This record gives sequence, C-alpha cells and structure tokens, in this order.
Amino acid sequence: MRWRPAIALGAAILAGLTLTGSAEEPRPGQFLGRFTWTLDHVQFGGFSGLDFSDDGATFQAITDRGHLATGRIRRDGGTIRGVDLIAFRPLETSAPDSKFENDSEGLALSGDRIIVSFEQSHTVHAISREGKKTTLPRHPDFGRFPSNGGIEALAIDTSGRLHALPERFHYSGAAPVYRLERGQWRVIHKLTRSGGFVPVGADFGPDGALYVLERAFTGLAFASRVRRVVETGNGWHDTTVLQTPPGRHDNLEGLAVSHDEQGRIRLTMISDDNFRFFQRTEIVEYAVEQPGQE
Repeated sequence: MRWRPAIALGAAILAGLTLTGSAEEPRPGQFLGRFTWTLDHVQFGGFSGLDFSDDGATFQAITDRGHLATGRIRRDGGTIRGVDLIAFRPLETSAPDSKFENDSEGLALSGDRIIVSFEQSHTVHAISREGKKTTLPRHPDFGRFPSNGGIEALAIDTSGRLHALPERFHYSGAAPVYRLERGQWRVIHKLTRSGGFVPVGADFGPDGALYVLERAFTGLAFASRVRRVVETGNGWHDTTVLQTPPGRHDNLEGLAVSHDEQGRIRLTMISDDNFRFFQRTEIVEYAVEQPGQE
C-alpha cells in the first residue's frame, strides 16, 4: 500500500530517532537482526509480499510496481548478513507502466506457480514459471473493497488451500479471513481489529498456524504486530506473538515463517519503502516460541 510523502517522511524521521535512541528489545519475540537491502535499479523497492521456497533456501518477494525478486538470505549465527539476488524481473510485460494493473501486494508460492493479489483491481492470479496468468475466482466482497485497501495478504496451508486477507474491508470491526476451496471463497474467520492495526502480510508456519502481520500508523511512525491464528475444536483462537513500538522498524508488509536453528518459529519480514529516499527496504527477523515452548 502506498503512503503520502508527508506521512512517510514523518515515519522515517521518527524511525531514525527511535532506532538511534534505544536498544531495548520488544517483547514478546526475540529480535534476531535486520538488514537494509539496496539495489541500483529504478524499480527496486516497494516490497509488499514475501515467501520462501519449500526447501527454505530461496525467497521470492513482490513489489507494488509488479516486479518479482528471487534471492537467498545469508546468515551467520542466525543473523542476516546479506542477500544474494538471483533475479529481478517484472511479473508480466503487458502493462509495464500501469499502476492499476501492477499494484501487486499479496504473495504465496504453490509448487511451480506464484499466487499474487492485486490491490487496485481486487483480483488474484496464479502465474506459472513460463509467465502464463490464470485469474482465480472472486468472492462477492471483492467488488466492495476500497481502492487502496484490497487483498494485502495471501497464504497457503499444508492442505494447499489458499487464504486471503484484505487490508481495510471489515465486518463490524472484524477483518475477514477468506479460504478458497473447490473454486469458491468463503469467510472462515474474522479477526477482531484493535489499536489501529490492519492486515498486510500472512503465512502458515511449520507448526500449521496462520501468522498474520499487521501494521499500524501512529501519525508519525509505523508499528508492527504479528498474530498466531489457530483452529481448534472450540473454534478459532488468535494470540499476539510479536508487537514492536512505533518507529522500531520501517513499513513492514511482507511475512514469511520458518524454523530457526534452535527450532523456534522465525518471522522474516520485509518493508515497503514506498520508493521514497527517506525510507528503507529492511529485512527484519524475530524468533517466537511455538505453543508449548513458552
């Protein structure tokens, strides 16, 4: 999602003050590190979606100008030391200059396909390795999403079912979670909204839980929150596993969940710098305990 320059400037200024003035680690969640990623390319930036390959060796990330980055994260002792870029290319070339067509936000990997949501057109597409695009079905709600508040987050569970979360659309203050089954979307859960947080990223973790990255804007800086959502015999339950104070990080929008070297849940997040020179493309990682380990 794009932010106005004045808002982004205030966020960047406060972020710099906060990062300089405090080394306190937010709780819950153990801070593992961050890496500021740069590339001399006019289309680099604006990352909104992130996912790892099945083997965890490579990642893919999309920008809200319709570009796809493929790379590997280098770590030393569990801390990010760098990013090795493998490829950076447009998702498609049919409308390279169209903001409406290229505003890709949500990303999920499914075998040799990538699933991408487009916020302005409120559509979800499956794109093959060869570039063939298939439009997935639409829920009636999709036509009622705000123009800049559509599907921000996609995630695929262990059964191969696609899930989607919009940024701004809600039912009575609750954000819907959609699941695609047998060619039809249905609302399977509604996340209660609080603190001004809205969904911007999601992924299923190795523990089978749905992790939802949320972002709040305080008027001067961005705050981030991650919730673990699980379905039990007594219904759906969600728990906040990470919340960072305003200004601790930039505009985190993409989330990928994996195991770290100690068997904990690792949350890898990437920020959307809105293509502003005063913001950053950050890759940020935290570790949280799995249920039963706390």
